[in-house]
Amino acid sequence: MSSGLSIALLHCLCLATCLTGPPGQSKKEEKLWPENFTSILNSLLDGYDNRLRPGFGGPVTEVKTDIYVTSFGPVSDVEMEYTMDVFFRQTWVDKRLKYDGPIEILRLNNLMVSKVWTPDTFFRNGKKSVAHNMTAPNKLFRIMRNGTILYTMRLTISAECPMRLVDFPMDGHACPLKFGSYAYPKSEMIYTWTKGPEKSVEVPEESSSLVQYDLLGHTVSTETIKSITGEYIVMTVYFHLRRKMGYFMIQTYIPCIMTVILSQVSFWINKESVPARTVFGITTVLTMTTLSISARHSLPKVSYATAMDWFIAVCFAFVFSALIEFAAVNYFTNIQMEKAKRKTVKSLLEFPVAPVQRKRSTEETVTSTDANSNVRKRTNATVQSEADGGSRIDTRHSSIQPPSVAQGSSDITPHSLSASSPNPFTRINASETLSSARATPPAPPSTPILTGFVSQHATAGSPSIQHLLGSRLEQIQTTTSNTLGASAKPSAVTPPAPPASHSGTSKIDKYARILFPVTFGAFNMVYWVVYLSKDTMEKSESLM
Repeated sequence: MSSGLSIALLHCLCLATCLTGPPGQSKKEEKLWPENFTSILNSLLDGYDNRLRPGFGGPVTEVKTDIYVTSFGPVSDVEMEYTMDVFFRQTWVDKRLKYDGPIEILRLNNLMVSKVWTPDTFFRNGKKSVAHNMTAPNKLFRIMRNGTILYTMRLTISAECPMRLVDFPMDGHACPLKFGSYAYPKSEMIYTWTKGPEKSVEVPEESSSLVQYDLLGHTVSTETIKSITGEYIVMTVYFHLRRKMGYFMIQTYIPCIMTVILSQVSFWINKESVPARTVFGITTVLTMTTLSISARHSLPKVSYATAMDWFIAVCFAFVFSALIEFAAVNYFTNIQMEKAKRKTVKSLLEFPVAPVQRKRSTEETVTSTDANSNVRKRTNATVQSEADGGSRIDTRHSSIQPPSVAQGSSDITPHSLSASSPNPFTRINASETLSSARATPPAPPSTPILTGFVSQHATAGSPSIQHLLGSRLEQIQTTTSNTLGASAKPSAVTPPAPPASHSGTSKIDKYARILFPVTFGAFNMVYWVVYLSKDTMEKSESLM
């Protein structure tokens, strides 16, 4: 009987086991029932007021945040802003959403977000923030058993980045991202970093899409801002950027340096090549003007000078100085030429008169010839009136007297000439002849043949001339010989040398060839040493 009772109890246990099944199996079957989740959500939202923050009237609500950057850039210097795509995560505890259920985490979609309380976080320095809604709102919402809530959004944020461009383009900037509560002061809600200050912001290397900058890193800080509505906690992330110089070296610095060198090439061009040097100067000045304008296009209209502005200004000064240098060379060259011309004219005026007489105009020669003809006629009349001479004088012989008389008029007087002539009529005519000879200018040196002809026939011993002039003939002949000698000597004298040629290189050009390159090289050395060794990175407020 006892054995039968034992068998009956064993059958009961087996039946109970078959009906109830294992504990794990019952839980698994419970998870598969959607009615359980629906009942849990309904129970959570039953009497829930999403207008009140968690712990309203009690402890401060703590919101933990962290940021994951998916794309950083671009950065606009003109607008002084930057853009980035982030996953913005917020975590807080709402005890009203505690539940007991078979699942640890309730993974819900964006429809649940509007039914519960969420922090009113906004970006204080954001210009434009966009929440992505394609193909559905990019939001993640999860509720844990203990009432902890995780809320994640995908955002594209355009935030302000104040830049001080004094060291542009060798500058660095700390672009901040500031966020906090819009309505709740720190007495009701505070923000903290989820993983601590060092790991709460993640910026993978592949997320950087910057062209003109290098993303060096980031720092985080927490600050309190006071306003008339209270004190608010503000979380700040500083992204440290350093500008790349490659673009500006190719587009601005190297062209400016080459333009300055090109302007200094004009120092090696002959100073007489005025068009070539003028083209060099004007072209380089216009080129520098164009470069300075184009360099400003990528910058905001700031009221101070940047490092590039100083470089362009100095290069422009060198180019403009090269143009002024040529103007100075041309000015002083013209002054030297004027001085040389005056010196030449002065030396010609101090030279003997005979060569100048040879260059007299044809009109003076004709006038002198007419005067000589009058003297010849008067002398012929005098010779023909000699009744006691017994011989006639050829008109050709008498035509040679005027030059001698003209040259010796200072030694022959009417009294001596009339005393040597026995004929009274002849004495009167001789006096008139000498008076006319004094008033008549000397014959030009272009008639040496006539003078030679006079000398030749005078020495031939014509009795009529000897009888007429008597003892004064030798004196007339001597005066004639002196006149011919005076006319012949200047031709043998070497004329003054022409003014020295002013072609070649000016002293100003010689000095400029050395001074300009050395000065420009020294400027470049100082400029690059100062700016490359200088710490141009802006300090974030958290490090100040």
